[in-house]
Amino acid sequence: MTTDPDVYFVDGCGRCPRFATSGCKVRKFSDVLISLRALLVSTALKEEAKWGMPCYTFGGKNVILLGAFKDYCAVTFFKGVLLADDKKILTRPTPFSHADRAFRCDTVQQVTDNAAVLEEYIKEAIRVETSGMTIPARDESDYPVCDEFKELLENDPNVRNAFENLTPGRRKGYLIYFSQAKQSKTRRARIERNIPKIMAALGIHERFG
Repeated sequence: MTTDPDVYFVDGCGRCPRFATSGCKVRKFSDVLISLRALLVSTALKEEAKWGMPCYTFGGKNVILLGAFKDYCAVTFFKGVLLADDKKILTRPTPFSHADRAFRCDTVQQVTDNAAVLEEYIKEAIRVETSGMTIPARDESDYPVCDEFKELLENDPNVRNAFENLTPGRRKGYLIYFSQAKQSKTRRARIERNIPKIMAALGIHERFG
């Protein structure tokens, strides 16, 4: 895994076999990433490497993560949910994202067009970090309950009671895991496979003793 930001911008993150090859997503978006890097290093943030990617910190706190994905690059604000986002350029990285918000782009022109806004957002992100503001706790109701699991809970009171007696963290883990499957048959298989754990009051990653 890459531990030097300079290496990342040339060869990638080092977390997959495409590292330092023409198939690396970083090389695909090299010009866009370099443009974003120039903007980020011109601010009060410090550039480091974390999780194999460029991470921009302030006072030792993570503020922004920069990375390349299959179809775009992303400037991800760790506490983006606390930003005003007046220009509406930020999105949730995934449906399950709570605190982080990302600016996505795939051309240098998009970086240029949004540079001034990003600079203001970065200043705001630093103010958020230094203010001591904290991320509000996420309500469990924010997590989707897939139709297949909803049907099971409605028709099997034993499973429903066992699930409701789990800790909030354990319930959240199951809801995310079940809903992440794209196909109904996969969701049903995941549910069936984990019913014994639910009945035993175990979490998704826990094992039977």
